[in-house]
Amino acid sequence: MSHPIHYDVTRFTDLDIYLFKEGTHVKLYDKLGSHLMRREGVDGAYFAVWAPNAGSVAVVGDFNAYDPSTHPLKKRDDESGIWEGFIEGVAPGQTYKYHIVGFDGRIFEKADPYAKYAEKPPASASRVWEIDDYAWQDEVWMELRHNHNAHDKPINIYEVHLGSWRRVPEEGDRFLTYTEAAEQLARYLVDMNYTHVEIMPITEHPFEGSWGYQATGYFAPTARYGTPQEFMAFVDILHRHNIGVIMDWVPSHFVTDGHGLINFDGTCLYEHEDPRLGYHPEWKSAIFNYGRNEVRAFLISSAMYWLEKYHIDGIRVDAVASMLYLDYARKEGEWIPNKYGGNENLDAIAFLKQLNETAYGHFEDILIIAEESTAYPMVTRPVYTGGLGFGFKWNMGWMHDTLKYFKLDPIFRQHHHHQITFSMWYAFDENFVLPLSHDEVVHMKGSLIRKMPGDDNQKFANLRALFAYMTAHPGKKLLFMGGEFAQWAEWNYEKSLDWHLLESPCHRGIQKLVADLNALYKRERALHLYDEKHAGFEWIDDTDYQHNVLAFIRKSDLEEETVLVVCNFADTVYRNYRVGVPYEGMWKEIFNSQSRAYEGWDIINPDPIESRPVECHGRKHSIELTLPALGVCYFKMI
Repeated sequence: MSHPIHYDVTRFTDLDIYLFKEGTHVKLYDKLGSHLMRREGVDGAYFAVWAPNAGSVAVVGDFNAYDPSTHPLKKRDDESGIWEGFIEGVAPGQTYKYHIVGFDGRIFEKADPYAKYAEKPPASASRVWEIDDYAWQDEVWMELRHNHNAHDKPINIYEVHLGSWRRVPEEGDRFLTYTEAAEQLARYLVDMNYTHVEIMPITEHPFEGSWGYQATGYFAPTARYGTPQEFMAFVDILHRHNIGVIMDWVPSHFVTDGHGLINFDGTCLYEHEDPRLGYHPEWKSAIFNYGRNEVRAFLISSAMYWLEKYHIDGIRVDAVASMLYLDYARKEGEWIPNKYGGNENLDAIAFLKQLNETAYGHFEDILIIAEESTAYPMVTRPVYTGGLGFGFKWNMGWMHDTLKYFKLDPIFRQHHHHQITFSMWYAFDENFVLPLSHDEVVHMKGSLIRKMPGDDNQKFANLRALFAYMTAHPGKKLLFMGGEFAQWAEWNYEKSLDWHLLESPCHRGIQKLVADLNALYKRERALHLYDEKHAGFEWIDDTDYQHNVLAFIRKSDLEEETVLVVCNFADTVYRNYRVGVPYEGMWKEIFNSQSRAYEGWDIINPDPIESRPVECHGRKHSIELTLPALGVCYFKMI
């Protein structure tokens, strides 16, 4: 069967070309790539690809036995560098690539950068596919999404790698499909009282061991778990359970596999030619050329695609620090200073500002989160005030200091008290998310429970205290899967989490504690209303390093909602420990990490405690408490 090709059809207007060349076209997915359509009563597909330096471009696929002589594309005469054509008879699901002959005669077969779907790896062709037939049922969520994503609302994120959250051992330990994962994950997140889930990258990627961070398909959900429509249903189902969906997105670098973006048209099209700018020595991947208008338009269109077409509620931008600094992971002489002689990547900074202004300009109720590990200023401040424009930033400093502190035997913690208090000095400089992410439980770093000192009982007590302290600390929350039930083993992307551990009371106790803390965080306005403002936090005492004790309050706009938090990070019970309180009255313990309900040591304050007019910690009134060893307690006035 012949498949004629026609050149007298185009999806581009003059404005499209102008915006593309300017770098401000933010919906290129509607123009470039493959598009099923009917032309003069004949069904087929329109193809368009950007390859300005190619000598020729042809479409090869199932429909022409991958013969490059059958369907050559025609280069537009407007200096856009776009090749296009319409091929009759192309059907949904058929595979294809672009056969590109470079200016020097070299031949490349490339997957479509704008493909909506791809073959399941290790196969690497793109698929002709459309996604506009999906019937969304999340109208209620989308209408009220601003309430779920607002800065003064609780945002508690469960980080998930879909390929290893759960598997199906009865069927060769296969992955869950998007559909299976949606139903199981939605129920679990509701039971655990999470507000959002963050999915590690599901953009198509060739190597499973990259966890998705080395992508080839910036518009295609990975075929490992199903079709694009099935991923849409995944998002839809989570929305109908009132769970927001955040996806990891990687504009910092891309994989160097031959079918990907690298040397796309025989030249360094998406990346820099100079390896000091275009090659990442740490990840052995290519770095985008953010100074090229068409590359910025490609990346911003990718972000917009997931937000518009897949109803994604937020994107977490990976490795922002590597984008901001020209000398990131490089030694002297391995990088090129900017035009002012500095190490800032001015093109990347401009790109990030454009990304945030564009995405928030179209979807003001979303989340854009930066994984940024340095002290770069104003990451979460608006662009118009000189900031980068992100909504939130991971608080990597809090994570590093807190884990260092908790790894210490309690007898040594008094000498490192500053590690647990220092984060309050900068807690409100940015809009922070407190992450205990996948990066902390891989590469021989040990799982969270194994980081804790002492015997098993002490390890579980320390982990309960860590989670309770994290919940009370200003900032939104993120916990990587498996941590919520104290998985002993490091995360392994090749197998399921160790769900059998929940047969043990201690592991069930940790899971119940996390669920209860999540519920408290959502219910108690003082724990989330002013997560990013000084008004929401006040020290009672941060100086008792000798006892390893911290006391502080979280506040809302109502006095009666104040929550008093007292942390005892010593392996010693303190009885009749006096703590100053902001208001006189009766104080009731509303949470205790050492409660028997969590398999704790059952050292609690069972009865309401009346304040006395005894000055303490600069307060006119105080209460006497029993502080459990390795325990965190919350109190509230009644």
